[in-house]
Amino acid sequence: MNCMGGNGARSSICIIDQYCFERQICYAYPVSNSAKKLGENIRRIRLAKGMTQGDLCRKLEVDRAYMSNVESGKKNPTLSTIERIAKALNVSIEELMK
Repeated sequence: MNCMGGNGARSSICIIDQYCFERQICYAYPVSNSAKKLGENIRRIRLAKGMTQGDLCRKLEVDRAYMSNVESGKKNPTLSTIERIAKALNVSIEELMK
């Protein structure tokens, strides 16, 4: 699926209607600033510790595509996932969120 937001940016959430598999429905949600900031902080801290995205994913036992979406601000992890990320990076939750 290749959905574009109103400004042409790839910031849309695309789903297939579960009742009609041929119809694609696109919802344009802007990337939230808090999700983007969290992702930037995770990436910055991960790189400062010399970790690859794959290293972090193996520690967390999550898919690399998921972590890529978290770091780019496209996914909002749950609080328990944020806690796990903080522990894997050996930082406080506050450090991730600032």
